[in-house]
Amino acid sequence: MATRLRPAGSALRQTATLRSQRICSRPVNGVRCLTSGTYRVPKPFNEPNLEFAPNSPERTKLSRALEELRAQLPVKVPAIGGKNAQVSANQSLTSMVMPAEHKSSFQEFASASKEDVNKAIESALKAKKTWQEMPFTDRASIFLRAADLVSGKYRFQLLAATMLGQGKNAWQAEIDAAAELADFYRYNVGFAQEIYDKQPTVNAQSHHGRTDWRPLEGFVYAVSPFNFTAIGGNLVSAPALMGNVVVWKPAPMNAYASHLVHQILLEAGLPEGVIQIVHGDAETITNTVFDHREFSALAFIGSSDVFRSLNVKAAQGLAEKRYRDFPRMMGETSGKNFHLLHPSADVVNAAKHTVRASFEYAGQKCSACSRIYIPESRADEFFTQIKKELARVKVGPPEDYQSFTGPVINKKAFDRITAAIDSANADSKLEKVVGGTYDSSTGWYIDPTIYKTSNPDHELFDKELFGPVLVAYVYPDAEFEKTLDIVDKQGGGFALTGNIFSNDQQAVRLAEDKLRYAAGNFYINCKITAAVIGQQSFGGSRMSGTCDKAGSAGLMQRFTAPRTLKEEYNKLDEVLYPSNL
Repeated sequence: MATRLRPAGSALRQTATLRSQRICSRPVNGVRCLTSGTYRVPKPFNEPNLEFAPNSPERTKLSRALEELRAQLPVKVPAIGGKNAQVSANQSLTSMVMPAEHKSSFQEFASASKEDVNKAIESALKAKKTWQEMPFTDRASIFLRAADLVSGKYRFQLLAATMLGQGKNAWQAEIDAAAELADFYRYNVGFAQEIYDKQPTVNAQSHHGRTDWRPLEGFVYAVSPFNFTAIGGNLVSAPALMGNVVVWKPAPMNAYASHLVHQILLEAGLPEGVIQIVHGDAETITNTVFDHREFSALAFIGSSDVFRSLNVKAAQGLAEKRYRDFPRMMGETSGKNFHLLHPSADVVNAAKHTVRASFEYAGQKCSACSRIYIPESRADEFFTQIKKELARVKVGPPEDYQSFTGPVINKKAFDRITAAIDSANADSKLEKVVGGTYDSSTGWYIDPTIYKTSNPDHELFDKELFGPVLVAYVYPDAEFEKTLDIVDKQGGGFALTGNIFSNDQQAVRLAEDKLRYAAGNFYINCKITAAVIGQQSFGGSRMSGTCDKAGSAGLMQRFTAPRTLKEEYNKLDEVLYPSNL
């Protein structure tokens, strides 16, 4: 368990560490800060993963949590969150079904009006002054406390909500809603300390320079996707830890899990208003936010097309001189990510990693592998091995612990992906290796599907499907270096994740160099869905986003407006310089 931080204040902000504290001249949140000292946050750590093996205590607890949540369905989510927020009896609600069982409604959420959104923004701005003046050590305590609530008291509730609402199996829910969410809270506290520690290291005699890491002057708008409960927790915690206030709009399919995350933060001591969670129509909420003078930053994870449109909308606001600030635009978006095998690769290892990278959570990860490049001399061996591994993979509901691949998120996704599969099945330029089948009788299930081709220009190498479909190019062994150019050129303009499997170090180095801009996260001899906070920060460039790297101080620094200060202790004796004499 993380060590608790004692609320405290400090003296003047003369160094980065002293910036974290101050002696309060007036009460902060009703508490007078009279202790002093140079406080530092505890060292972060990665939350250990539970494994849910048969007859394990965690499997029993999770099964009980799933039963309890099912008994409450459909869960109801208020339009705007808060400690006492509830859905009114006369409110119109939007229903979202379970991906694995589309005849059953999982959640019903109320939608915020334009007036509701404006009230949420004003409530956040009202909370801003007290929040940004709260000593960092106190803000840190709230999120460290939340990390322990996530990994302890609410762990199985979060997993159950993520499994039923988003269609994840137990392991995928565990690494997301429990471990990664707790990691984000703990490591973000450490990253904030790292930023505050950045101070000038050189001062002239009798001079003192320092940096005030101010929060942004307005509010941050956070937009989180359906596929990771932890992502929303990061998008709001990163700016809030730096003293910002946030208006948070989660994806509709993730409304209840996000609502639960927000309630945990409030229980951990987050003051009302600092993070305002708002549900409803995306256009209504976003237009209201982008019309507001105090809009200072966007923290976005979702599709590349949507992020592009939001950049245009912000530019229009700037052209009209609508904002006080130039809004910061931070986004992590789409990917058409690759695995690459060199002729020296360990094919068995590569096949196992590819199954996980391509078909975990039905390929609904922005980092998932959807294109692969295989040398001709190893292709038969690779496809034989991957068929062997896929024969052990079960497609089924999340509550069945044997299920490896679950459903896709909704009918819209199912229809889009299966239309592409139908087209591929009829395409003479593609050869189906496995799959190409699907079933929507009870849930939105698509079988792991692989096509291979000798045509490196096929559209599937550029088209993002966000589902369990992998396309393979079999290349001549002698054309490995040429294939690197193909890998770099393809991918729909995205550059999120990629790798190489090779036991030839020269080939590894060549791939690293030639594919330097093809992926923001590059892996060697392991799958590309492997980023762990504190070990690898995450984010891509090109049309995959702004490469601000979630899980790093870099992202958090984007939510600051640093002010430099200089103080002189000596007196100026003469106006003229020696050269003037």
